[in-house]
Amino acid sequence: MQGGEPVSVLQPTPADWQVQRALLSVSDKTGIVEFARGLAELGVEIISTGGTARELTQAGIPVRSISDLTGFPEIMDGRVKTLHPKLYAGLLAVRDNPEHLQAAQEHQVEFVDLVCVNLYPFERTAAMRGASDGEVIENIDIGGPTMIRAAAKNHAFAAPVVSPESYDAVLAELRESGRRLSSSTRESLAAEAFAYTARYDTAIARWFQEKREDFPPLFVRAYEKVLELPYGENPHQRAAYYEQVGARTHVLSMVSQLGGKPLSFNNLLDLDAGRLLLSEFQIPACVIIKHNNPCGVAVASTALEAYERAFACDPMSAFGGIVCFNRSIDRQLAQVLVGQFIEVLFARGYEDDAVEVLQEKPNMRILDDGERRSPNMIEPQVRQVVGGLLVQDRDADLEERGDMQVVTERRPTEAEWQQLSFAWKVCKHVRSNGIVIARELATIGVGAGQMSRVDAVRLALEKARDGVAGGAMASDAYFPFPDAPGLALDAGIGAIIQPGGSVRDHETVEAVDRAGGTMVFTSRRHFLH
Repeated sequence: MQGGEPVSVLQPTPADWQVQRALLSVSDKTGIVEFARGLAELGVEIISTGGTARELTQAGIPVRSISDLTGFPEIMDGRVKTLHPKLYAGLLAVRDNPEHLQAAQEHQVEFVDLVCVNLYPFERTAAMRGASDGEVIENIDIGGPTMIRAAAKNHAFAAPVVSPESYDAVLAELRESGRRLSSSTRESLAAEAFAYTARYDTAIARWFQEKREDFPPLFVRAYEKVLELPYGENPHQRAAYYEQVGARTHVLSMVSQLGGKPLSFNNLLDLDAGRLLLSEFQIPACVIIKHNNPCGVAVASTALEAYERAFACDPMSAFGGIVCFNRSIDRQLAQVLVGQFIEVLFARGYEDDAVEVLQEKPNMRILDDGERRSPNMIEPQVRQVVGGLLVQDRDADLEERGDMQVVTERRPTEAEWQQLSFAWKVCKHVRSNGIVIARELATIGVGAGQMSRVDAVRLALEKARDGVAGGAMASDAYFPFPDAPGLALDAGIGAIIQPGGSVRDHETVEAVDRAGGTMVFTSRRHFLH
């Protein structure tokens, strides 16, 4: 096939559509030589641009330049090469429309039947440390998205191919059916193409928005499917997991599954909660999550000791929980873990003999955390409601001791400060109303998700049983009355940390003073709904 063929020889209807001419122009050149060679072997004329044309020519594949098609040279450092009416007429012509065919004949338009295009690496460039605005803007592709959208719009007569993963399947179908792609294949390619350009435009819009304002009038994000999930919160609900495009990390980034059943919707919710809480600690820590709440948390000198103390907080609730470590697991710890029913085990590495022990539990999901990057906590937190989104700053940091106020006559001892700090870190991750009782850097009672703060204290005390003496208590918001702190003081708790801010704060302070306790105000609450 040579350039300049009269258009009347081309197929006039979608049913007879056949690939005779293809335009290839890609930034990601993975597999492009093999794809082009397969097209050429089928007798398809290859048109190409810039670096793609050079690569194909070097591989011995006959290539016709885009300038030969359009009659216009590539100019302005390649910024203008495909933006020409002859190309877009060849892509957009409705070929069973006599008027379109007549216009194409009059203006010597050659039809293009397949467009293989992927775009300048805007996302990668924007994410590069130290990339200048000029570099980022130069990676905004103009002609590429236009070609893709034109072919996708006119998919009755043109096929857009945007993913190297599609090359083999497209070639296979062309070979089997005489250079034809079924209407369903073309429609599927069009859907993928529009999603691809939407993702690209979203990344660009987001980059500009984040330079200017935190809560823009139009909040745009794109998400890419990572996993089909067995079901949602309940078995009758379908579900999938999507990662946010452009996010530095996500809940499963660099995570390998070493054994167990497929992850479920609820597993991922709990894993997210566990990872966020785990990130509060640098020394060996264990976090046990059940129904999106911590039911046991401890830090210690070893992962084994941290687990034993976290599990002791609430063994009943820990049954079927998510167990997370910020350290690796050895054989000794593995032998302890297999004695419990654990839905998901998450850790920073496993010794080989530990994995052998853990795999004795065929249903336990064993996750190996290889992620060493920190999540971008500046990224806003998004929560879906019916027909809309709630967007807020993340509750990312915690108050330092120097920012807190001791409001009682007695000041905390150094040991009490450590207990208060630990309890406060955990309490931030407990669903409101949330109460945490801690002793010796381990939770001993957690009261979560209660409508009444008094009930939250009662529940935490009940979980702690008789071991509260000398413990510290944290509350995620202020106490409106001294009744709830009074319950803790009567049980033997000597140190309390809370935001403060109630009009009756003085009554609570007086109650703590009378009991000989100590209390700290943080001046900031940490509700988690």
